[in-house]
Amino acid sequence: MTTVTTETQSIGAARLAAARHARGGRKVWRRFITPVIVAIILAALYLWVSSLTLDSIEQRTINPDYLFLRIGEHLSLTVVASALVAVLAIPLGILLAKTPSRAIRAVVLALANIGQATPAVGVVILLAIVWQTGYTTALVALVIYAFLPVLRNTMIGIEQVDGAIRESARGMGMTPVQVLSRIELPLAVPVILAGLRTALVFCVGVATIATFINAGGLGDMIVNGLKLQRYPVLVVGAVLVACIALLIDWIAGLAEDLLTPKGI
Repeated sequence: MTTVTTETQSIGAARLAAARHARGGRKVWRRFITPVIVAIILAALYLWVSSLTLDSIEQRTINPDYLFLRIGEHLSLTVVASALVAVLAIPLGILLAKTPSRAIRAVVLALANIGQATPAVGVVILLAIVWQTGYTTALVALVIYAFLPVLRNTMIGIEQVDGAIRESARGMGMTPVQVLSRIELPLAVPVILAGLRTALVFCVGVATIATFINAGGLGDMIVNGLKLQRYPVLVVGAVLVACIALLIDWIAGLAEDLLTPKGI
């Protein structure tokens, strides 16, 4: 009887190990499939452009110097705006999750929702009219537009922590600050990072509109390609924006996996 039990346990352990190995293999595959797809898309784009006979306007646009300049501007807008959103929205979300006043929550969420509900091009143009054109205005518009997902996810992440866990931490003698830093924030990390991931992708897309207020970015290529009817320029700009969005979402997913505490 003991022998049968031991053999059964060994078979069960082997099956469990095989299942974990299979899940690990699928996870690794999912981590690397996005950059592979992006590499294939970029290679196909390069081969297609190389097969074309470009006129002088297209040659001035589709060249490494111009492309790297526009990609750098686009990434600068995206990364800086997302960093500002994280610095501003996460602490505010924590404060709103801790405040007992529903009125304050409603007012702040309503204000944050204005930026999300208003069309992105409207936010950019309105800021340019009342303020100025350029990089700073585009940056402020991106922060306004991407603020709500991070704010809301931070609040949800803090509020969803089980009350029994908080009480246990207080029973161990932890102060409210210690409960927040050691218990609530680590448990809320996956939800907060999901909000940041959404904000990053939002910023990549909305940054294309920055061209309307002279803030640069890959939107220049898309708009110029449409206005001048230079479709290779339009296609290259659109494909590069899509690839940047895919890669940034992939990098954010990796960060989410690495920063999420084990066991959550």
